[in-house]
Amino acid sequence: MSEITWLLFRVVVGLLFTCHGLATVFGLLGGSRGTGEPVAVGLWPNWYAGLIQLVCGLLVLVGLGTRPAAILASGSMAYAYFVVHQPQGLMPIENGGVTPALYAWSFLLIAVVGGGPWSVDALIRNQRAATPAVTEEKARAKASA
Repeated sequence: MSEITWLLFRVVVGLLFTCHGLATVFGLLGGSRGTGEPVAVGLWPNWYAGLIQLVCGLLVLVGLGTRPAAILASGSMAYAYFVVHQPQGLMPIENGGVTPALYAWSFLLIAVVGGGPWSVDALIRNQRAATPAVTEEKARAKASA
């Protein structure tokens, strides 16, 4: 049961983060801040934040390069919180920083735990673990023949 719960948590957080990236980079889902428009390409830091949201969100969603993607996503949200929101007030509820704070801590948790057993990372790891055994069996079969 906990494996399914972790899968759902990782997928939902990754999907929601990807949606922020789609809005920022491509103007989809209401666009950047509800304007219906994307952020101008290369505009610092918004466009780069959107790119991080898009790419890292997708990577976390499927569980590929989960830990590095989650670390980058967590750091970008911590930056957003401390640079954009925290100067407006100490607590997230008063400075509008609840979303970046939640994302920063969620992605930090994902970075610590990893993608879990139902991720592309786990699939690759399992494939690599199985490959030497297959090669070893082929070598034994050739030696026996």
